[in-house]
Amino acid sequence: MHRSFEDLVAEGASVPTEGWDFSWFEGRATEARPSWGYATSTATRLGRASAVLDIQTGGGEVLDFALASAPKRPLLTVATEGWPPNVAKATALLRPRGVAVVAAPEDAPLPFADAAFDLVVSRHPVRPHWDEIARVLQPGGTYFAQHVGPASVFELVEHFLGPQPAEVRAGRHPERERADAEAAGLDVVGLRAERLRMEFHDIGAVVHFLRKVVWMVPGFTVAAYEPQLRALHRRIQDEGPFVAHSTRHLFDVRKPGPHRL
Repeated sequence: MHRSFEDLVAEGASVPTEGWDFSWFEGRATEARPSWGYATSTATRLGRASAVLDIQTGGGEVLDFALASAPKRPLLTVATEGWPPNVAKATALLRPRGVAVVAAPEDAPLPFADAAFDLVVSRHPVRPHWDEIARVLQPGGTYFAQHVGPASVFELVEHFLGPQPAEVRAGRHPERERADAEAAGLDVVGLRAERLRMEFHDIGAVVHFLRKVVWMVPGFTVAAYEPQLRALHRRIQDEGPFVAHSTRHLFDVRKPGPHRL
């Protein structure tokens, strides 16, 4: 028996959005994962590093997994996060592992000295600040990160916002980011990209997703987008899961100098 639109939307609107734990979506939405296994690959690199920075750690879940899986922990690990609820969540999760979480706005300079880290990592930064990444890396150090790619989940975005201009769809393009990294004096030694299937099985999952990933439909609220939500609810009931595609790319970037990792 189908649950009502009102019931599903109310549930999706009430679930907490802190952190990057997506377990609530189990059975309600799916997303294929990139073949490279970012968290596991990061764990391997942590085992070879001495001083590590995780930029925009979210709730700290990915770094926590990587540290738990690493063959050896770095001597120093710190993380930054800009959203206060996530700062609190990440601090509680990562403090037992000896990680200091620093509250730092996403668009502010990194609050660390030059050449402080031999490894900088990040999963889904809002925007990579290449000059700052280059500044805090030691010569020979590595930036290893998974970024969101161009037009990610735009089937869903355009359902709510309508067709997007070409320049918006091309935002976050990996080749543009490669050029920006190189302009900051960094060497891109590896770049991989994949397009991955997503499915939303009910409108509650859509509501929670748009509340959690706030840059997809800026200013999203149920009240502001109720007509689009009702239309999508009917579509899912009539046709089955709503299919979209995420895009991801993996950067392996080095600062010139004797190779460390």
